[in-house]
Amino acid sequence: MSQYRIAWLPGDGVGVEVMDAAKICLDALKFDATYTHGDIGWEFWRTEAESFPQRTIDLLGASDAALFGAITSKPARDAEAELIPELQGKGHTYRSPIVRMRQLFDLYTCLRPCKAYPGNPLNYKEDIDLVIFRENTEDLYAGVEFSPVPDELKSVLRTLSKPFAHFADIPGDEFAITCKVNTRKGCERIIRAAFEYAKGHGYPKVTVIHKANVVRATEGMFLEIGNRIAREYPGIAMDDANVDAITMWLLKNPKSYSVLVATNLFGDIISDLAAQMVGGLGFACSANIGERLGVFEPSHGSAPKYAGQNKVNPIAMILSAKMMLSWLGETDKAARLEAATAAVIREGTVRTYDMGGSATTLEMGEAIAREL
Repeated sequence: MSQYRIAWLPGDGVGVEVMDAAKICLDALKFDATYTHGDIGWEFWRTEAESFPQRTIDLLGASDAALFGAITSKPARDAEAELIPELQGKGHTYRSPIVRMRQLFDLYTCLRPCKAYPGNPLNYKEDIDLVIFRENTEDLYAGVEFSPVPDELKSVLRTLSKPFAHFADIPGDEFAITCKVNTRKGCERIIRAAFEYAKGHGYPKVTVIHKANVVRATEGMFLEIGNRIAREYPGIAMDDANVDAITMWLLKNPKSYSVLVATNLFGDIISDLAAQMVGGLGFACSANIGERLGVFEPSHGSAPKYAGQNKVNPIAMILSAKMMLSWLGETDKAARLEAATAAVIREGTVRTYDMGGSATTLEMGEAIAREL
């Protein structure tokens, strides 16, 4: 019997190809695992009105970890239009399966390391080593949205929100509301996770990213909790920055930062900026981690225009597999996989199209496997 049970979730588009490249590397490491395919993504939405079927939820519940490729997501009206005819007009609403997965399994930590590997022609600057902690289950991604806005909510606006009572006079189908929901528990555990990571991995500082000067209730709470938790870690420096300002300072002085922590939307934005500084989404690995389950995925989407071309860079997926190995305690295998990936990048013989080369997705995976 294999040591680990891994849910294998290729998803849509190029997710299938980058997962195949990662599997080549895991096999080269002789990683002792049973991989069980799980249905997830756009085709299952289209044919079942469910992009994250119950059978896949059950699979995750019985797995030690999951590798996840990529998914296609579209706005509500487009999603409705792509349902097979017999499912249209039945009130089905599309929800991103990865967002639902994060909430259902309480995968509250989104961990996104962004490292400039030597020899990568796409590095913005050398020696960048950033780690972003993004709260993963709350905030503007909580799914509390209203369009059209019901009369009951308009009544609440009129009664409780004096400066904004005028919105209640607008017809409900003429505006929309998305609620930013943050809890003390959610803020505390993601900020503490960032400080623990900095302490355990030798990073000198944690930067708390917020917009407390404008979004006073939720972001103010996040900053307040950050200041309190920082006092428990006297060996780790803490600073804070408005989300708009940090986009400027990261570009100007990226080596001044190490671990950054933010609420869900701001963490999503900052991690894409940081990813571009170290080569783009082809290098953007990530982890969704809870108390019992970890789901590991590249940050890029399904890239439909490249699907089936065996063209995209699989390094983000391969480094996500490396993160899975670390999380499972397979630290030696994780270190070997990262070292092999870094060696291929440094040598520069094998490069995918984004790096200025012509290697295929699988050829990149094979090159890293040879290093192993």
